[in-house]
Amino acid sequence: MALFCLSVTPSHGQSVDSTADKIANFPTRLLNKLSGRDVDLQQQLIRQSQKYVLRMERKEQKLKTRLYRLDSAKAAALYAQNPQEQYASLLQKLRQDSAKIIHSMGPEYLPYADSLQGMLGFLSKNPQLLNANPALQGQVQNSLAQLQLLQAKLQDADAIKQFIQIRKAQIQQYLSQYSHLPPGIGSALQGYNKEAYYYAEQVRQYRQMLNDPDKMLQTALGLLQKIPAFTTFMNQNGFLAGLLSVPAGYGTDQGLVGLQSRDQVLALVNSQVGQGGSAGTAAIQTSLNTAQEDITKLQNKLSSLGGGSGDMDMPDFAPNHQRTKTLWHRLDYGMNLQTQQSYYYFPTTTDIGFSVGYKISDKSTFGLGISYKVGWGSSFRDINISSQGAGLRSFIDIRAKKSFYLTGGFEYNYQPIDNSTKINDPHNWTRSGLAGVSKIVSMKTKIFKSTKLQLLWDFLSYYQMPRQQPIKFRVGYNF
Repeated sequence: MALFCLSVTPSHGQSVDSTADKIANFPTRLLNKLSGRDVDLQQQLIRQSQKYVLRMERKEQKLKTRLYRLDSAKAAALYAQNPQEQYASLLQKLRQDSAKIIHSMGPEYLPYADSLQGMLGFLSKNPQLLNANPALQGQVQNSLAQLQLLQAKLQDADAIKQFIQIRKAQIQQYLSQYSHLPPGIGSALQGYNKEAYYYAEQVRQYRQMLNDPDKMLQTALGLLQKIPAFTTFMNQNGFLAGLLSVPAGYGTDQGLVGLQSRDQVLALVNSQVGQGGSAGTAAIQTSLNTAQEDITKLQNKLSSLGGGSGDMDMPDFAPNHQRTKTLWHRLDYGMNLQTQQSYYYFPTTTDIGFSVGYKISDKSTFGLGISYKVGWGSSFRDINISSQGAGLRSFIDIRAKKSFYLTGGFEYNYQPIDNSTKINDPHNWTRSGLAGVSKIVSMKTKIFKSTKLQLLWDFLSYYQMPRQQPIKFRVGYNF
C-alpha cells in the first residue's frame, strides 16, 4: 500500500507541474489578439455611434421643424431642452470615457466576456504563474485595461440607446394627442424610429462580438479551469458572484447547513394552504390572477412605447438585418458548375465559376465572379482535357418567395477558335445576358451551406458568333 501511494503521488505532481509549465508559457499571441480586438471594437463602436446619433439629430431636427409649423406653442413643451446638446454630451462621454468600473454587462449576461475578464484579472493578481515575466505581465495588464475600457464604452452606448428610447417615447406620447397628422410628420418619425432600431441592433452585435470566443481563448480558459485557485477566484470576483452573492462554501456540505430542501419548502406551502382549506386555495389563485394582470399591463405599456424588451425595440417596419453587419459578414462566397454538350467544332465543356456576393439586404444579393472553361473531348472514346476559355461575370439575386429567387446577370466569355485567337482582342469576347430563376436547397454540411439550382435564359445568345445554347442550367454551392 505504501509503495502504491508513492507511485501515485508523483503522477499527480507531474500533472500539476505540467499545467504550471503551460501557464508559464502562456501564449503572448492570444494577449496581443485580445488587446487588438478590443481596441478595434472601441473604434468601431465610437464611429458607428457618431454616425447613427448624427443621423437621428437630423431626423429629429426635421421633425421639430414640422411640429413647430403644426403648433409652435405645444411643440415648445416637447423641446424644452435642446436634444442636440444632450446627444452631443452623450457622444463626448463615449469618446472620452476612460473609466474601468463596470456597473452592468448590459441587458444580457455575457458568459465568455465574464470568463475573459476573470482570466485576465486572475493572471494579473498571480504573476508567479507567469514565471514573473515582466513583458508577459505587462501584456496581461494592457489586455485587461482594454477589455475594461471597451465594457465601459458599451455602458456609454447603452446610455445613448436608453436616451433614444426615452426621446422616442416622449415624441410618440406627444403625437398621440393628434388624430390626424400631416404625411411629412409621419415619415420623419418613421425615419427616426428606423435609426433608433438600427443603432440598438448595432450595439447588440458589438456585444455579441465581445462574447464570441475563438479556439485559442477556449483553450486558455480550459487550461486555467484545471487550477482550483482560478475557480475560487471566479466564484468570488465573477460578475454573477456580485449579482447573486453566492455564499461561502456553496456546493459543500458546510454550505448547505441551515438551508431548506425542496421537500421542506413544498411541505411548508402545503401546510399553509391546508390550514386555509378551500379559502386558502382561492386566495392563492386570486394572487396568481392579479400577478398575471399586472404582467399583461406591463407588456401593453412596453408595446405602447415601442419596445418588446429592455434591450430591443419592436420595429413597425421590415428591418434589413444586413445593415448593421460588417463588410466581411455581408459577403457570400460560392462556386457553380455548368456543362454543355459538343456544339459545332467545340468539345464538351464544363464552366467552373467562382463568385463573391454582397448582401444588399435580406432579400437581394449583388456579386461578381470569374469562370474557367475546361474541355473534356468530343466523346468517351476521345477524352482530351484542354483549356477552352474564361469569363467575367456579374449577377443579382432577388428573393421572390421562400427559397426561390429571380436571377439576372451579364457576362463576357472568351472562347478561342484556333491558335491565332488572342485574349486581348475585344472581338473574341462574346456577351451573355441572363435571366431566370434560382432555387436554394439547404445542406447540413460545414463546408457547403446550401446548394443553388439555376435555370437561366441567355437572351443575347441569338446574336453570338458562333451561336451558343440559349438555355443554361447551373449547380452552385455557397460556402
